[in-house]
Amino acid sequence: MLHKKGLLALFICWGVLAAAQESFPTPPATNEQLFYLQRNPNTNTIMCDLRLEENGELDKDNPVHVYWIRYAEKGQKEELSFIQRKFAYGVKTKRLEDGKYKLNFVSYSRYPMFLTRAADGKYHVFATVNEKMVILKSIFIKINKGGTFWSPNIEYFEVKGTDPATGTEVVERKKVLK
Repeated sequence: MLHKKGLLALFICWGVLAAAQESFPTPPATNEQLFYLQRNPNTNTIMCDLRLEENGELDKDNPVHVYWIRYAEKGQKEELSFIQRKFAYGVKTKRLEDGKYKLNFVSYSRYPMFLTRAADGKYHVFATVNEKMVILKSIFIKINKGGTFWSPNIEYFEVKGTDPATGTEVVERKKVLK
């Protein structure tokens, strides 16, 4: 029950379902972009970027900056609200050995991700897609009608990434574990 409630606004279901995932905008790539999350019922997008200090080094205490791009409004960037950050879209980070970090959304700890410097010398988020660790590019959450604000009716979440060895895009749809 706690995990179901924990999905809170990561999968918030507001209003009417939006168009198919294919019609969602692709956020412009930046040097800091790690991955992004989209979900129906609208095209507003959660961005997860690398947080750097003024000297260009990784912020070791808070390495991921999570914020909105409000495509359904004027396309503006906007910080998460307190509720969104603490119960939905915020990202927990735990520092591991060798400068690596374990990440997960505060509302769903059952899909771990890992921030690490890859062979290309850049930081990337790695996650399991089709039983293989890949560079995570995006997550899409399909919300069906029904459910409640605290417990939306999630059909699946789809993860896309790139195989670091081959450069091939990989995609997997996963059911939400309760």
